Amino acid sequence: MTWITIVWSMNAAACLTLAGIYLLVWCKQREGWAHLLFSFTAVAAAAIAAFELAMMHAETVGRYEALIRWIHVPVWVLIVSVVSFVRLYLRAGRPWLAWSICGLRTLVLILDFIFTPNLNFRQITSLRQFSWGSEVISVPIVAANPWILLSSVSLLLLIIFFIDATITVWRRGDRRRALVVGGSMIFGAILAWHVPLVIWGIIDIPFFLSFAYSGIVAAMAYELSYDLLHAAQLARQLQASEADLRETEERMELAASAAKLGMWMWDIARNEIWITDKGRALFGFAPSEKVDFDRFRTAVHPEDREFVLQAVENSLHTGAEYEAEYRVLLADGQVRWIAGRGHVEFNGNGQPARMRGAALDITKRKQAEEQFRLVVEAAPNAMIMVNTDGCITLVNTQAEAVFTYAREELIGHPIEMLVPERFRSNNMGDRRCYFCDARARPMGAGQELFGRRKDGSEVPIEIGLNPIHTSEGLFVLASIIDISERKRAELEAARQRSQMAHLSRVTTLGELSGSLAHELNLPLSAILFNAQAAQRLLAHGDADLAEVQEILSEIVSEDKHAGEVIRRLRLWLKKGEVQQHSLRINKVVQDVLKLIRSDLVNQNVTADVELARNLPTVTGDPVQLQQVLVNLVVNACDAITNCTIPERRLLIRTGIENRNGSSAVTVSVTDRGGSIPEEKMEQIFEPFFTTKAKGMGLGLSVCRTIIAAHRGKLWATNNADCGATFRFSLPIGVPDKEVVITNN
Repeated sequence: MTWITIVWSMNAAACLTLAGIYLLVWCKQREGWAHLLFSFTAVAAAAIAAFELAMMHAETVGRYEALIRWIHVPVWVLIVSVVSFVRLYLRAGRPWLAWSICGLRTLVLILDFIFTPNLNFRQITSLRQFSWGSEVISVPIVAANPWILLSSVSLLLLIIFFIDATITVWRRGDRRRALVVGGSMIFGAILAWHVPLVIWGIIDIPFFLSFAYSGIVAAMAYELSYDLLHAAQLARQLQASEADLRETEERMELAASAAKLGMWMWDIARNEIWITDKGRALFGFAPSEKVDFDRFRTAVHPEDREFVLQAVENSLHTGAEYEAEYRVLLADGQVRWIAGRGHVEFNGNGQPARMRGAALDITKRKQAEEQFRLVVEAAPNAMIMVNTDGCITLVNTQAEAVFTYAREELIGHPIEMLVPERFRSNNMGDRRCYFCDARARPMGAGQELFGRRKDGSEVPIEIGLNPIHTSEGLFVLASIIDISERKRAELEAARQRSQMAHLSRVTTLGELSGSLAHELNLPLSAILFNAQAAQRLLAHGDADLAEVQEILSEIVSEDKHAGEVIRRLRLWLKKGEVQQHSLRINKVVQDVLKLIRSDLVNQNVTADVELARNLPTVTGDPVQLQQVLVNLVVNACDAITNCTIPERRLLIRTGIENRNGSSAVTVSVTDRGGSIPEEKMEQIFEPFFTTKAKGMGLGLSVCRTIIAAHRGKLWATNNADCGATFRFSLPIGVPDKEVVITNN
């Protein structure tokens, strides 16, 4: 056996071996059509090698003609299978090129059997023997057939097809396949061009087309083997992943059971529902019962079926998450609350393929919510629960009664709809601050709070806030008390106190008038009698000067007596000992505002306060100073009330002034009412002088007396635009110890 026989035989054997291997692979994996095409290619390459070996050892012209005719059959098979392999395996190459190559090679095959002796030669005259590599081989002496150009054109198209496919695979990023498979095919197709060169007599060598195509077979086998090895690795990884997945599923099942979750999966196309044992127990399904969507619907409470169906359809149509809380009715009549969550998975066509999710038993939570709702409903106060977004989530009957809204008109709406317009901007900021530090406390401590009814009217209220922590987040429960009756009672009590104070003042004035008349009656009568007696003596013309002098002395004495009565009356008005000690004037102002807050609200008057910081202390009686400030504020309110002005405001201000080299603390009360006539600016401080229709004329007089007793000063000025300002000043001083000063 010569070396040529050995080499060509080994080539054919290798191709047949590879063909057999991948034919078995295809038999195991029928979807891998690339393996079957490779088997055809390898068998065709082996057949070409056999034909070439036979042609080299042919002894007659007839045998050579037959061999050259039939070699076109495996060549046709190889080219068609390789082109199909490129289109199927590499997913590259232009379809029209592939069809052109296959069609042209088919035409070449047909013409090969039509022409005599074959498509390659018009005539083989004889065989020539020559030594090639120390072995004698046969080559034909021929006249080439011009139709051989069809075979050359098909070979040229094949090269173009391989180049185009290789470029496509390279650009796709799969450069290894482009280099191995595409490069080997291009190189093999180029080597195949030796055949027309031999036929046309340009070169004098035997055909070795099988080796050109064997390189392509080797490259294809390498790539398929690489894929098989990669598939084996993926299979091992898949086995490991499946083991991990089974372990994960077991853990999930354990976690779901611990959390009392029922896991489920609905195959929409088959209408089959897989559900865990815990899920079957939740819905009352038998362990072996087949579950579909209709069976699931029958388990849902009749009143909730339509709601659940709408939630499922919405998820299927929009892809949104499926969320629903509903009741299930068990076979024994027991009702159970279920919270369902899930999501939809779509196939490549965008159609819903399956839905996965979980079901949780929330019966206890729903029972607790119902008990909470009943407690809130039975509460004597109005109860409103609000979430972090400020939306109302729960109200009771008392809230409907206080705000005159129906429950449906409040649920889901912002809480600001119950707040008067002038307070809404502040309310939103206060709400955000509360959620940052949520704790039980009253709302708006020290402030007057009002709610807004449906008709726009306002109602005075008190509010207590309590944070509620739930599974859905933080809520605040507001307990609201309608204090309208209390306010009316306070107003009535204030009116009665005012009437009693007025009656007391009238009574005191009566007593003072009676006392004054009684005390002054005797000295005035004596003065009158003495004066009349002196007139009579002087009328007769013989008056005794000593007697007249005595009468005048008696008149002076009685006049002093009357003056003493008036002085003692003034002392009585200032009766008692004033307990003076160190105090802060800002504290006096704040205490007065607390005392008269209700009166300010009743008269719809707003008191603005500007208190100077770090004021020095003064010495005085806080009770008497409070009485002075109360009187000034009441007078300011009366001045505002008697004028038709759109905004009823007064200003209370404290400060410090330097006058005549000494410092004093000042307090001023400014109103926006009418001005004081300049000619009456000092008269208003005189007793029994008043500018009010029903005034007594004693208030400002008493105030000036008290301020004077504190070594201070009280005066009034008109404002530049309207109204007046009353001020009093007190000297600065902190005594070493508490002193007792008796006013004279």
